[in-house]
Amino acid sequence: MPDTYVPQNVSSAEWQARLDCAAVYRLLAHFGMSDLVYNHVTVRIPGEKERFLINPFGWMYEEITASSLITIDLEGHIVFNPHTNVGINPAGYVIHSAVHAVRPDAACVIHTHTRAGMAVSAMACGLLPLTQTAMRCMPISYHPYEGPAVDVDERARLQANLGQTRFMVLRNHGLLTVGPSAAEAFNAMYWLEMACKAQVDAMAARTELTFPPDEVVAHATHLYDPKTRRPFGVLEWPAMLRLLDRRDTSWRT
Repeated sequence: MPDTYVPQNVSSAEWQARLDCAAVYRLLAHFGMSDLVYNHVTVRIPGEKERFLINPFGWMYEEITASSLITIDLEGHIVFNPHTNVGINPAGYVIHSAVHAVRPDAACVIHTHTRAGMAVSAMACGLLPLTQTAMRCMPISYHPYEGPAVDVDERARLQANLGQTRFMVLRNHGLLTVGPSAAEAFNAMYWLEMACKAQVDAMAARTELTFPPDEVVAHATHLYDPKTRRPFGVLEWPAMLRLLDRRDTSWRT
């Protein structure tokens, strides 16, 4: 447990951000998108454009609570740590600070190493428009593998490859999504993961695959753009929180 009683030491806006961030960690664990104590979710603290929340290194996603999260800045300095003996994973700082630094719309950034995500990241074809779910994840960007993400020089290249997209495949590595809220970033990652799973299953069936015409893919992608109909993830978020609360409310502590 954290050594400091966090709600007394942070603003109400930060506490809400902590709740949202903890919820994403628990949801990723629930849906099988965690990787032991690795990977990261970061949420920007409202009103603090250069500060964001990240998990304590060594904790499983199912253990994360609102109070356990650590506040860091874009330089990787720990601003507030409720623990006396736990720090952060440097790789989390490199990847997430790169995105937060150049994307003011990136309130939340999620990075995963799932089985399906890693499989698609190793495919030369990348994510294919095989399903409606995949089309919901387009346009998608790609970043070549450079080894474990501990070199700060890699940030500039990752930023350039991400551009203004919300979905990214880190080649031979995993997946990344960006959202203007924790709800939208989680929703994006959920559907990207489902698209990767469907692609791996379809290709493993070793049968001829059908592809929609380019104009249909473009039309579907347009309809799934958050600016076209609605920002996906917002409507679904209360149901996600109810799911967590039915199982365990400790994430709120």
